[in-house]
Amino acid sequence: MQVYYDKDCDLNIIKGKKVAIIGYGSQGHAHACNLNDSGVDVTVGLRPDSSSRAKAEAHGLKVADVPAAVAAADLVMILTPDEFQRQLYKEEVEPNIKQDATLAFAHGFAFFLRKLSHVQILM
Repeated sequence: MQVYYDKDCDLNIIKGKKVAIIGYGSQGHAHACNLNDSGVDVTVGLRPDSSSRAKAEAHGLKVADVPAAVAAADLVMILTPDEFQRQLYKEEVEPNIKQDATLAFAHGFAFFLRKLSHVQILM
């Protein structure tokens, strides 16, 4: 098994990008804080009434509504519960994701997307 360490990574690849982390549960919190601590431009996308907004802001992160976070991002990482992802994607991500952005998921349990010609998708 190949193990990668900090010295194996080139953070300059992502440091010039805007990253939107959608969701701020256990995975969203970890992804957003780690990227932010590494100097990456991170915005957490949350519902306007989300109780996680104050938590993310307390950790020094930028917070925006999901459509605004998605529209500004080069990389969008979906880290919400599976049962919400289909509606979230159709209503807030798909209409706002920009040409040539990258859309990422932490796992494939809720993989539901059709092929998108203007977006790269990774897991």
